Amino acid sequence: MKKSILVMFVFVLLLAGCSQGNKDVVDGDRIKVVSSFTIITDMVNEIGQEKVDVHNLVPTGNDPHEYEPLPQDIKKVTDADVLFYNGMNLEGGENGWFMKLARSVNQKEENIYNLSEGIEPMFLSSHDGKVEEINPHVFSNPKNGIIMAENVLKALIEIDPDNKDFYESNAEVYLAALHDIESRYETGFASIPKEKRFIVTSERAFQYMTAEYDIDEAYIWAIDTEENGTPQQIKSLLEVLKDKEIPYLFVESNVDERPMKTISDETGIPIFPEKVFADEIGKKGNEVDTYFKFLEHNLEVFMKGLQ
Repeated sequence: MKKSILVMFVFVLLLAGCSQGNKDVVDGDRIKVVSSFTIITDMVNEIGQEKVDVHNLVPTGNDPHEYEPLPQDIKKVTDADVLFYNGMNLEGGENGWFMKLARSVNQKEENIYNLSEGIEPMFLSSHDGKVEEINPHVFSNPKNGIIMAENVLKALIEIDPDNKDFYESNAEVYLAALHDIESRYETGFASIPKEKRFIVTSERAFQYMTAEYDIDEAYIWAIDTEENGTPQQIKSLLEVLKDKEIPYLFVESNVDERPMKTISDETGIPIFPEKVFADEIGKKGNEVDTYFKFLEHNLEVFMKGLQ
């Protein structure tokens, strides 16, 4: 009799374990999430809300391409139920800092989610043409942000199927907002005559956006990991701009403004007073502290600067 009861008890435990998804999330506990950078952190918090505890790796103001993890990051990655990253080389690719960190603490591959799955990559080259990389800034295009958010939803449901309705309800509201801002991008840029749709930035961080909305672009450097603002890069952009009549140049929030200041001095084209966001959102309480605000702010700045 005792043996039968013991067998039944073990069977019930096994069934309970199966109902909790593939990450052994304990009912009532928050899912321990590690996110590679701020935009993903915001997406996960929007959809997971009180059921997730998110540790962000790359803080605002730091380069997500070449981050050096801190001791607390290593501890968080070790204990994490799930890791979310952008992919597309933002974190250095398969041999970059993020994957090295995950492997160093023996995180299982099944716990790691690439949120750019389903997005068609675009490529860029250095000025000398010797280096070609995938452009990681997929999130500059709100349509890609929608795909990333949908990937977050799928992952959270896979990890914690018991709370599927909760995640779907949050995602429905969040995705409706992203679809709304995408519609504003489409109508906003379409309202600007094609000959005026031309943006100049420091880095080629807006390739996915410019391709989606038929915008011409120019930039000082293509790849953030190469030398930035070299004399050759400055010369190349000046050559592009010599016959252009454009109202403003744009500078990103996380780059050195001096190379663009040189372009401005040489061409007489002013730098737009508000910066655009390329690799990050601001700290909590900042005017641009969510991905939705990131998209909204960039749209407003570009629209004002192109008029």
